Parts: sequence; C-alpha cells; structure tokens
Amino acid sequence: MKRILKNTLLVLALLLAGMAGFLAWANTPLGPVPEALAALESSAFIFVSQEGWLVFSPARQPPKDAGLVLYPGGRVDPRSYAPAAQAIAGAGYQVVIAPMPLNLAVFDPGAASEIMAAYPEIDAWAIGGHSLGGAMAARYAYQNPGAVQGLVLWAAYPASSDDLSGDALEVASIYGSLDGLVEPQTVSGAAPLLPADTAWTQIAGGNHAQFGWYGAQPGDNPASLSPAEQQAQIVSATLALLERITLPDSD
Repeated sequence: MKRILKNTLLVLALLLAGMAGFLAWANTPLGPVPEALAALESSAFIFVSQEGWLVFSPARQPPKDAGLVLYPGGRVDPRSYAPAAQAIAGAGYQVVIAPMPLNLAVFDPGAASEIMAAYPEIDAWAIGGHSLGGAMAARYAYQNPGAVQGLVLWAAYPASSDDLSGDALEVASIYGSLDGLVEPQTVSGAAPLLPADTAWTQIAGGNHAQFGWYGAQPGDNPASLSPAEQQAQIVSATLALLERITLPDSD
C-alpha cells in the first residue's frame, strides 16, 4: 500500500511539474519588438484600442464594409502583428487581433464570433491568422459556414479535417519560400483542401518569423529580404483579398 501511494504521489508530482512547465512556456510568448510597439500608438489616421482585443480603425472616416479578424501564431504575442494591422487599417479596413488563452489559438478558435458581433456595421468579414492562428482561422471558417466571406492564411494551411474546397469562400494563402517551420511544399500540398480559385502568394526570400514583428524564431531559416519588405508583400496580398469581399459602393 505504501508503495502504491508513493508511486501515485510521484506520478502526480510529474504531472504537476509538466503542467507548470507548459504554463511557463505558453506564458512567455515571442515578441513584440520595438517596431510592433510603435504601431500600437494611435495617430491622426488610425485609432488603436487595446482594451481586450487589439482594434485598429480608420480615424478620419468610417471603415469600409469589410473587416479582418486576425489570430496570432502559436506562442506569439498578439502585439507583434500591430504593424500589419496598422497598414491594413490605413487602407480603410477594420482590423481586430484576437489575443488567445495561453497564447495558443487552439484554445479559442471561435473567438471571431464575439468580435464580429461587436461590429454589426461591418457587412463582410475575413478571418485570418499566422501559422497555428491560420489553421484555427480555417477551422472557424469550416465550422461556421457562411459566417465569413474570406480566409487569409499566413504561413498556414487547414487541418485535413477542415476541408474548405467546396465552400463559396475567397481565400488567400501567403507563405515564404525560406520558411523553416511551415515549409512551402507543405502549404502548397494543402491545395485540395481549399477552393480552386484560392490566390497563392509565395514571398521569395520570406521566412516564418517575419509574418510578425517578434524577432528570430527557433527552427526558422534566415530571410533574404528585410522584415519591412516581407511585410509589404503580406499586406498587399491581404488587401487584395479584402478588396474582393468589399461591396463596390462601400467607399
């Protein structure tokens, strides 16, 4: 009996240690770097709210009728995506970055529903995300048919269970040729899970970490272009999708 009790206590101790280690890992996300923090400041053109969600809104005119909900990458501080959100909002679109429990979108893939309900003036929505965030954005689109009109995948692809190939959904898949964590062939290999008219953008020289502003990421390859250059291509391809779901008379 003593031996059983001792073994049970040992197992519990190991489980608690493992849980403590996981919590410590999840609660120490990557980023943001100074460029990202600077983009959290409101300006004459963009209003930024950091109460709960990170919301980027055009300051001088109402937002267009399309908006973007963005899920961060796994264990990446959501503020790391502020520069891209600023740039997209600068083109007139509402952008909302959803912080995730334990910095992992897998724990709240349905976050977009509450966000979209809070902005009833936005008629069309795209959901997107980076890496794990993109996979969970795809899961949201799969589990909520018709809830969003667009899907933006940044270095991401749907799980095999989330087949969107038959959906009437605008999709943009954006990935880097030098990504060391989500390899280009893995992204392109998911094409059968996406609509046939998916817009594919491979960023020559782009890597995984430069989809945000959080510094180098273990396991990634060095990029051959600057963070600003990669971000410009990401923003451009994302705006192209938002333009496709925006009503012609919304300007």
